[in-house]
Amino acid sequence: MSVTMLIHDIHSQIDELSERRGILWRSLADIGRDPQTMDEIKQIDEQLQALWDAHRAERARIRFGERDEIVRRARAEDRLDRAA
Repeated sequence: MSVTMLIHDIHSQIDELSERRGILWRSLADIGRDPQTMDEIKQIDEQLQALWDAHRAERARIRFGERDEIVRRARAEDRLDRAA
């Protein structure tokens, strides 16, 4: 799977969940306080947070490389600093 496709998929999921959340909020405005609807909104908010976290992680990976490689380089730099 290409990077662009992964980010595009994340954005698509975010858009779908955001639309659903908007519908639920409008429903609450019409019917008033409904615990089931409020729970669903909370679940959607948690899913959106996870998707945005995944989006940020993917963007960081694109920009800086794989995590293992970053850690390897940092350790190598640390060893060089201690040796100097």
